[in-house]
Amino acid sequence: VQVVESGGGLVQPGGSLRLSCAASGCAFSPYVISWYRQAPGKERELVADITNVGGATNYADSVKGRFTIARDNAKNTVYLQMNSLKPEDTAVYYCKLNHPVIRTLYYWGQGTQVTVSS
Repeated sequence: VQVVESGGGLVQPGGSLRLSCAASGCAFSPYVISWYRQAPGKERELVADITNVGGATNYADSVKGRFTIARDNAKNTVYLQMNSLKPEDTAVYYCKLNHPVIRTLYYWGQGTQVTVSS
């Protein structure tokens, strides 16, 4: 299974970015997909996730109202639309595929850097 994030970069405060997470080598649609981030010197934290059935979403309080997670099962891809970005959103963003039944089975991507700075 291969998980590849893309779409990171440098953006000014108040700007937007859309991250993509593309998966291959597995049946994508059953997986619950999560976005995490890790800033320098901090622990990795959950940003958002989306379920397999119905596409229910969950967000960290720090990003509610600014970030939107969505999935396109036909393309084996999950997106994270990030608006009104703040310097504190600066981090490496990781995508994680979580098996819906076997909790110890999951796959991480390599991460994509997001830097919010003027």
